Amino acid sequence: MHSLRTKITLMTAGMVIIVMAFAAAFGASAIRDSGEKSASGTLLLLCEAGEKNLDSYFDQVEQSVKMVSAFVESDLTSLEVEELSAHLDRTRAIFQNITNRTKGVLTYYYRIDPEISSTVKGFWYVDLDGNGFREHAVTDITQYDTSDTNRLVWFTVPKFTGKPVWLPPYITDNLDQKVISYNVPVFLEDRFAGVIGIELDYAAMAEQVNNITLYENGYAFISDEEGNLVYHPRMDVTQMKNLPKVPAGLREEGEIKHYTFEGVEKQAVRLPLHNGMWLNVSVPVEEINAGWKVWVKEVLIVSGVMLVCFIAVAMFFSERITKPLRDLAAAAEQIEQGNFDVQMNYDGKDEVGILTRTFRHLSAHLKAQISSLNDLAYADALTSLRNKGAFDIYMENLQRELDTVSPQKEFAIVIFDCNNLKKINDTYGHDKGDIFLKKTSSLICRVFQHSPVFRIGGDEFAAYLTDEDYRNREDLLRTFDTEAALSRETEPQNWDRVNVARGIAVYDPSEDKSVNDVFRRADKRMYDDKWNHRRALRSI
Repeated sequence: MHSLRTKITLMTAGMVIIVMAFAAAFGASAIRDSGEKSASGTLLLLCEAGEKNLDSYFDQVEQSVKMVSAFVESDLTSLEVEELSAHLDRTRAIFQNITNRTKGVLTYYYRIDPEISSTVKGFWYVDLDGNGFREHAVTDITQYDTSDTNRLVWFTVPKFTGKPVWLPPYITDNLDQKVISYNVPVFLEDRFAGVIGIELDYAAMAEQVNNITLYENGYAFISDEEGNLVYHPRMDVTQMKNLPKVPAGLREEGEIKHYTFEGVEKQAVRLPLHNGMWLNVSVPVEEINAGWKVWVKEVLIVSGVMLVCFIAVAMFFSERITKPLRDLAAAAEQIEQGNFDVQMNYDGKDEVGILTRTFRHLSAHLKAQISSLNDLAYADALTSLRNKGAFDIYMENLQRELDTVSPQKEFAIVIFDCNNLKKINDTYGHDKGDIFLKKTSSLICRVFQHSPVFRIGGDEFAAYLTDEDYRNREDLLRTFDTEAALSRETEPQNWDRVNVARGIAVYDPSEDKSVNDVFRRADKRMYDDKWNHRRALRSI
């Protein structure tokens, strides 16, 4: 006959076995779900970051072409041969300055419609070897039917649509190079006069796509609206006449896609780009599962070891252990939900105390690691300012505040762009260019000391003004200009002289539909300031 103590021990041991088995199964399932969810979130975040980078690049190209287009629209006043030729010469200089600041440009052109002039044809500049743009003979388009949008797409499509347009990949005329291009039609008093455009080398887009990797065999690639591969890091699609199609599973509904390619099951995310193409990020499912499977195995091993210990001491420690275990389980759920500030106060000398302390240290370590990763992800390594990613998040949060909380919020955005960075880099070396950027960022931060400052490009900065700095913005801008001018007058070295174009825009809720409207206006005024500065230098 078993004693009550034996029965209680057996009952407690049985319950511990059941509870531990359930906890191990639940933990394994939770780890698996958490691992899969984390992998999917990482995949989506990586694709979104890549999308923002590519869209930012394409937006830069659009802005470059539109800046030239704006000049052309204001400068083109007559279609007479002499005035049209003079207009082309002025545009040529503007175009050259802008394209030199735009990465990945293979060709740029301004083509006059043959119906406008048979003698003044326009110009076409090409840089095939990276040694600078050289003028190339323009394509003879008089032999083509310019109403056929399947031929000379860079000319016929914008002419037919009458709108700026990104074109899908095509083989550029005379050069036998596969490119993508952005083109803007030119009109004079509602009469079509020609086309302005930029053709981009695949290498610039490929560089950004190749930087998107995940696990060991995860990669990104580009496809067009019809599902054709435009760029793939593991296929030379530029040499293929018939572009291969993306797997069918990639074009199905849903945020996370599942498909099989060459016998490998994969998981992917695809997002649309501003130019009509799609960014796809793909990773083998086996690599996604590998991480959480290791954790499940370790959880099962640890659970087995703990189960033996609990059975041995169940009679003596059941009541003591119950509450700490409940607290530990609750803390695990909070940590699983992302709350690392949970309280785990049990500090006994037994296994539960060790586990609690280990879990507490692990939670603190994870919190510190995540905070460190966030700092690295959103900090600019050179200037220690917040970077473009941080700026985008800041602007998104600001837009959310305007939409839901403070639609009448007072703020302004200032855009700064360093002049002569390329010249300093080319003349004195990139280490001096880094000093130039640091000097510039230091002055911006010193003047606008109550405002967040971001480095949003290689030589471009942004400051968000509110409260005291917003109210004193005009005085601060004058102070900035004065100190910048003083540095240019007193500093003996070019790289120590702050030489910056800047533009400010104040949010007007009656006119601005979004934060981006304010940003674009500040950016335009910065370019106006840069242009005025260059014009002033030329007039000296």
